[in-house]
Amino acid sequence: MKRDTQQAGKPALKLMVCAVAGASVLGLASVAQAQQTLNIVSWGGAYSMSQERAYHEPWMEKTGDNIVNIDRSANALAGLRAQSQAGNVTWDLVDMLPADAMIACAEGLIEPLDHDELLAPAPDGTPASEDFVDGALGECFVASIVYSNIVAFNSSMFPEDKQPSTIEDVFDLENYPGQRALMRRPINNMEWALIADGVDREDVYDMLETEEGIQRAFAKLDTIKDHVIWWEEGSQPPQLLADREVAFASAYNGRIFDAMVSENQPFEIIWDAQVFELDGWVVPTGKLDKVRDYLYFATDTQRLADQAQYISYGPARLSSSEYVSTHAETGIEMEPHMPTYGPNFATALQKDDEFWADYSDELNQRFDAWLAQ
Repeated sequence: MKRDTQQAGKPALKLMVCAVAGASVLGLASVAQAQQTLNIVSWGGAYSMSQERAYHEPWMEKTGDNIVNIDRSANALAGLRAQSQAGNVTWDLVDMLPADAMIACAEGLIEPLDHDELLAPAPDGTPASEDFVDGALGECFVASIVYSNIVAFNSSMFPEDKQPSTIEDVFDLENYPGQRALMRRPINNMEWALIADGVDREDVYDMLETEEGIQRAFAKLDTIKDHVIWWEEGSQPPQLLADREVAFASAYNGRIFDAMVSENQPFEIIWDAQVFELDGWVVPTGKLDKVRDYLYFATDTQRLADQAQYISYGPARLSSSEYVSTHAETGIEMEPHMPTYGPNFATALQKDDEFWADYSDELNQRFDAWLAQ
């Protein structure tokens, strides 16, 4: 009887051992899966640093994942096209401008996103689709920040009683001499040229849809063309200003803020005619399952508020604003440095993403041809 009991117990014991072993294997597989590498493309500099502090580091601590930062957002659309054509998409999540996201979405390079399924609700339960600023959620796009393209200047290069303050001053070589640094793209430059030439802000994009408007913008840019250094990487403008190679530089407002606050550079921002826009995430086709959990985490209310502690970009979520207070390192109030702060926003122009999605290829070609003349 004893022998029978022992024999009877062996299959049960064997099953138990197998079950434990199986659970261990599954557990190891789960850990291995959790500890994946995410290749995330962004803009570099102070902006990527703010993402690292607000999103990446907390996520890696929480999950054990490894995040690789790739500084390629300035050429993200071209990069996605090349990887897709090669059949080897190595990027898992890409920080991209809305106009480029529209193009990438239409070309099937990135995933359509169900915002209420993929994104966290607000703390009070408001669905994500109702908690982002207008225009922040596209078919294949979710914004994380509101930022601004501005022109800044080195205040030490001008007399105290003659500091520039308007976009017209950027085009005034007589009263405000010195080199200018402008981004080597038509975006922003053509808008500023028309505004400096007297076009009302509400008429800028209607004007740019006409040949007359395009010619007028190029004619205004001609007046400073010989005094322009053309930049392509976001790190260049603050460096050019700091080295006094230029008196003015177009830049992302967060880059200038970082130089002013963290490096004590004598820079000032011309908020007049700031071109504000949204920036955020797109998911390359086939990568949604891999980044789903990270995307949920990185776009929630607290994470977007956390990012605003490190850089002067406004959160794209409405519910985040009440959680934004002071700069994490210096303790200064962040509100006066935000693009959406009342006095800064008075003459702002919202970038028309649909316009640039429709006309960017044509105007990029014409801009390159103009530069070569």
